[in-house]
Amino acid sequence: MPLKLPENSREMRDWEWNDYKPYFDYLSNQKINNDNIEEWMKYWSDLSELIGEVGTDVYVATTVDTTDEEAKKRFHAFLENISENASSRNQGLKKMLLDSGKTPDNFSIPLRAIKSEVEMFCEENLPLMTKDSKLSKEYDAIIGAQTVEWEGEEVTITQLSPVLLGTDREKREKAWRLANERRLQDREKINEIWKQILEIRIKIAKNAGFDNYRSWRWEYLKRFDYTPDDCLKFHEAIEKVVMPFANRLMKERKEKLGLEKLKPWDLSVDPDGREPLTPFENAGELEEKCHNVFKAVDSELGNHFDIMRENKLLDLANRKGKAPGGYCTEYYHQRLPFIFMNAVGTHSDVQTMLHEGGHAFHVFESDQLPYSAQRDVGMEFAEVASMAMELLAAPYITKDFGGFYDLEDANRARIEHLEKLVLFWPYMAVVDAFQHWAYTNPEEAINPENCDKQWTSLWKRFQTFEDLDSSEFEDVIATGWHNKLHIYHVPFYYVEYGMAQLGAIQVWGNALDDQSSAVKKYRSALSKGGNATLPELFETAGAKFAFDEDMLTYAVNLVDKKIKEMNT
Repeated sequence: MPLKLPENSREMRDWEWNDYKPYFDYLSNQKINNDNIEEWMKYWSDLSELIGEVGTDVYVATTVDTTDEEAKKRFHAFLENISENASSRNQGLKKMLLDSGKTPDNFSIPLRAIKSEVEMFCEENLPLMTKDSKLSKEYDAIIGAQTVEWEGEEVTITQLSPVLLGTDREKREKAWRLANERRLQDREKINEIWKQILEIRIKIAKNAGFDNYRSWRWEYLKRFDYTPDDCLKFHEAIEKVVMPFANRLMKERKEKLGLEKLKPWDLSVDPDGREPLTPFENAGELEEKCHNVFKAVDSELGNHFDIMRENKLLDLANRKGKAPGGYCTEYYHQRLPFIFMNAVGTHSDVQTMLHEGGHAFHVFESDQLPYSAQRDVGMEFAEVASMAMELLAAPYITKDFGGFYDLEDANRARIEHLEKLVLFWPYMAVVDAFQHWAYTNPEEAINPENCDKQWTSLWKRFQTFEDLDSSEFEDVIATGWHNKLHIYHVPFYYVEYGMAQLGAIQVWGNALDDQSSAVKKYRSALSKGGNATLPELFETAGAKFAFDEDMLTYAVNLVDKKIKEMNT
């Protein structure tokens, strides 16, 4: 009889490593053969899911309240005592599986990943990766504590976002300056975290026998279907195809606002002088209306969201002490997603909710796959799930479907979203190109002043628009890399958004012809989890995995055409 696993992760919440060890021992003591391979794999998968779920629980606790010292201690204890030991034992089990020559059915893609993990594994790196994770939480605490006084109240920088949407230009400028002055106060703190993180990452690559951290991370992220050079060519294609269109959008914005030059605080306001969209008053309303929208896209997706609401798997409202940004994670054993964000009542919050909803649906749609390794999705396609949902949901954000807007405001919101899609690619190129430079030139990047210079250079390349004047804000521009949490949390994770956006636009292009068919293909692709190559996943969704000049031209032209239609 196998050693019985716990029914749920709650039983394991306070376990020490010695409590986990017998389950790994049980797996290690089995001899894998044709008769037991599926049972052995399922046991290993269930154990991994339970441990992963404990990890999710302690991680989430540190983000919902960055001031919770007990939560931080539990997170650190998990990383040091459980995660490191489990990674080491899992390495042995991976070798055991490969040596057996046995694999369950429909497992070729996960097996490819396991082979890569075995080849690059380095025991010395486990405590270093723990230190890396700890430092990223220190970064969160710094950002989460950034507040300013606004009209007699202490507010987070995120809570200033609605002001930047307002028609009062004086107020916008004041809010923008106040937010960035506050950010600059933490310049040295974040520089220090960066130096420590980079040193750790350099050492990780060296320990594993890689020339640089980029090479190590490429393998770690299982980027089997494209190369670093492909990314650099993507940057060049953005420069050639997207920048002219982006410049045109900026010029149109300047003219509509009646300005000689745009300033940074003019980039979010409605160019036609309309007051900001106010889609909801509180997180409960955001939740309810998004449910209606998801239901309109597909009834089953609406049911998925119902489950999340019933199980309190949403933390949506911004508050002091909350970690920045938004994410969707998974309680692996329950196969349930959790959405975290910082809503303050803007349309951007609606987009974030639709985006993270797409990630959540990925969890639900792939939950029939028996092994956790089959559900490990590359981010290049995981982000198609989220970005495509933003576009697939767009026709249903009107009040007619229980959504947020009348038709006029809905069109306004959709145009704003489409313009942001295009403007995102040049910004993505800045973030990605910066990371390519930093991790292939670590001796330079270890000095934050050099990072400031490189970021500024890339900003000039991809964010310099003829009609935008940011000349007096050199320090704000130079430290822009401080504000991109992906650099600290998930190195090299950003180009995926750019690739996925091209996939999402293709899904959307299909939906413009046949919404029902496009949604069906989208759900079919999600159901494959990570159990297919990137080209195969894109193809199932009705898209092509490509990020070259031709694909960017298709995307930009489609966006341009749709914007013109909605403006008439």
